[in-house]
Amino acid sequence: MSAPAKILVVDDTPANVKLLGALLESRGYQVSTAVNGEEALAKVASEKPDLVLLDVMMPGLSGYDVCRRIRSDPATALLPVVMCTSLDPQQERVKGIEAGADDFLSKPVNQPELFARVKSSLRVKALHDELALLNASLEKRVAEQVSEIERLARLKRFVSPRVGDLILAGEVDDPLKTHRREITVVFTDLRGFTAFSETAEPEEVMGVLREYHAALGRIVLAHEGTVEHFAGDGVMILFNDPLPLEEPELAAIRMALEMRTAIAALGAGWKKRGHELGFGVGIANGYATMGAIGFEGRRDYGAIGPVTNLSARLCGEANAGQVLVSQRVFGKVEDRIEAEHVGELTLKGLSKPVPAYNVLKLRG
Repeated sequence: MSAPAKILVVDDTPANVKLLGALLESRGYQVSTAVNGEEALAKVASEKPDLVLLDVMMPGLSGYDVCRRIRSDPATALLPVVMCTSLDPQQERVKGIEAGADDFLSKPVNQPELFARVKSSLRVKALHDELALLNASLEKRVAEQVSEIERLARLKRFVSPRVGDLILAGEVDDPLKTHRREITVVFTDLRGFTAFSETAEPEEVMGVLREYHAALGRIVLAHEGTVEHFAGDGVMILFNDPLPLEEPELAAIRMALEMRTAIAALGAGWKKRGHELGFGVGIANGYATMGAIGFEGRRDYGAIGPVTNLSARLCGEANAGQVLVSQRVFGKVEDRIEAEHVGELTLKGLSKPVPAYNVLKLRG
């Protein structure tokens, strides 16, 4: 059951206050009183009534003055005000409307009219309150949707539009939340890029990188990879997060071989311009901790674990045109690829030599 409506009766005549208060309380309303405009405004602020029954003629602040003050405050701009007057009704109505009154009663007060106008004004207030709640709910939903859009915009820096749509639809977990997963990591870079960047003009370097990144980006999206980061000519791509794949190792190798073909075509053009650049790839598989890395205002999606270092080290060992994979990757796809064993590689940061294989092509 809802609480009774609170009505503030304002009149400088005690008999009027007593009569109106008794009538309203008999109908179950909660009544408070004020004998002048200053007290009325103080009680409006402190008690937050649902309606003000306001006398026009009072010493100090008149009822018009009080009504204007109520309307000027955003917190009470919609508070119902019913003005009571014994003066000329027509003239006082005009002044009351100009001051912001919602309704009027003539003195002496007619009881049925009093109850009808109070009930009508409270019904209007209830509708305003309901509308305010709906607006607040709408604002909250809009804010949540804006937050989702901003989150998706961040995610689309790393994932394909399809994966971003799945995340927004709730069909894929938010990859920015910390989690652990088995992933396949692909690291690529250009052989000879350091020497090239030291001798070429900056505009030439940026032109090559734009062509290189554009070619890789199209292929990454086509194979449902996730770009972890770009670092000059180095690109790290993840498979099996955030979108689980049935054969992430095979998807990574397919992508790498397509990249090798695309960059070879670009390399022919670069060579004509005097740029000797090759393309190398390292692929490893293992468990990593995934999630947001960074600080407030600048967070990136990242993977932490030995598998990322292993893929980068394999890439560093790859000659131009080689796609080197770890023993773990090779063991999962050996019947699907043609590859050559390149021996045990001693890689920086790893205590033991690592068996590696150079992928030549896919079988079939």
